[in-house]
Amino acid sequence: MTAQNASWIITGPTSGIGRRTALELAAHGTVVLVGRDPAKLTVVEQQIEASGGQAVQVVADFSDIESVRRAAGEIVALDLPIAGVLNNAGVFPLESRTSPQGWDLAYATNHLGPFAFTEALAPHLPDGANVVFVCSGVEDPERRPAVMAGFRGARYLSAEASARGEWKPGGASRPGLDAYATSKQGNLATVLAFAREMPRLRFNAVEPGFSPGSGLGRDAGRVLVFVSRYVLSPLAPMIKYWSTPKRAARVITDVLTADSDASGVYYDERGKPMLGSTQVRDPAFSDRVVAETRALLATIPSTR
Repeated sequence: MTAQNASWIITGPTSGIGRRTALELAAHGTVVLVGRDPAKLTVVEQQIEASGGQAVQVVADFSDIESVRRAAGEIVALDLPIAGVLNNAGVFPLESRTSPQGWDLAYATNHLGPFAFTEALAPHLPDGANVVFVCSGVEDPERRPAVMAGFRGARYLSAEASARGEWKPGGASRPGLDAYATSKQGNLATVLAFAREMPRLRFNAVEPGFSPGSGLGRDAGRVLVFVSRYVLSPLAPMIKYWSTPKRAARVITDVLTADSDASGVYYDERGKPMLGSTQVRDPAFSDRVVAETRALLATIPSTR
């Protein structure tokens, strides 16, 4: 597969890091844009085509498992030479909300949706295809910047409990933090378990760094969003663990398109290998997360 005929799937491509990465990927082949807003997808598609690239769009709401599975089926039907998949779509709601299946919105969108999407696509991906998940160091209770921001690490009890919005006691005092951290731990556990389980494919993860103004915290108040975008964002390149959407996009693109056999690797905001939490590095734990996630998703019958 050459760079000219390769195709790259990216979820959540309409803003922040996702949009920047979609534009970067256009230099490496056709970009399959997967998101929930057709109008916003069209804007990115037109940007790519205006620069001489190629893109197609597929509509999917990653909080809705049926929508995710339907989108995966549409992508398979396109019969494109897929070289890589980037699971980037995510939300960080600051209040409790539920998905179409009645599950915690953050856990459904950030973990269950990408998991179902990847499982639906995996049998159809060619050997050596690279599947990358955008993760977050906030899942680690020992990561100091995350602790200073109010996180207390992932609070996983079980997939079913997480879907109900129930977390291990002793978590964060602010709403939404435990859900987000636990959902991102689910992403990393998936990468580590899938890398062992499906050796013909590559599975890797990227911690893009804290990017002020990336759009992830769009539920925050207007003042906080303004400060994040116009005051903090310019400072990001000078602070450890911080980044910008532009820099993060380059790192993610490099990891996704790398001509490498690397699998099961977790990269930091500079593209260097890093470690996840002690808990997620335990193979027994990541295997349990995957098994429980599969069991939960099996309660939603496939419409295909």
